[in-house]
Amino acid sequence: MDRYTSHYTNRLDAKGRVSIPAPFRAVLAKDGFEGLYAYPSLDAQALDCGGHALRREIEALLDSQPVFSEERHLFSTALNGASEILKVDPEGRVILTDTLKSFAGVTTEVTFVGQGNLFQIWEPQRFRAHLEEARNRVRALRRQLGARAAGPPAPQAAGARE
Repeated sequence: MDRYTSHYTNRLDAKGRVSIPAPFRAVLAKDGFEGLYAYPSLDAQALDCGGHALRREIEALLDSQPVFSEERHLFSTALNGASEILKVDPEGRVILTDTLKSFAGVTTEVTFVGQGNLFQIWEPQRFRAHLEEARNRVRALRRQLGARAAGPPAPQAAGARE
């Protein structure tokens, strides 16, 4: 599979290294990137991470904006300017920089969360709260979609009694 799915929690070791989950390493290897692109998420207090596929998506987003536009400049600053390339050691571990750890609030453990085309790194308690909020919001959205799919009530036939 070439998508990041599921979530895993791992501890940072005494040297500050953390093991990337094996299924995520397999996606990175298939993608052909030996390191890890990581940057502060635009939408959450987490890190967005991935390989070449993620970089291609960022480049496609930038290419969709006019060359000298403010939007392109802002996206490039937030996504390229804040990106770090982390080295993955032979055992599949990375060292998160102090900047990345500080942004995500990481201290002793991290939760890796699959997002399909990328994965995120969260402080575990923050992820649990985010997951609960996401579930609640998805439940509400599902109810809204179900109500829309049902449509308005059918009109009663002429002469029908209530």
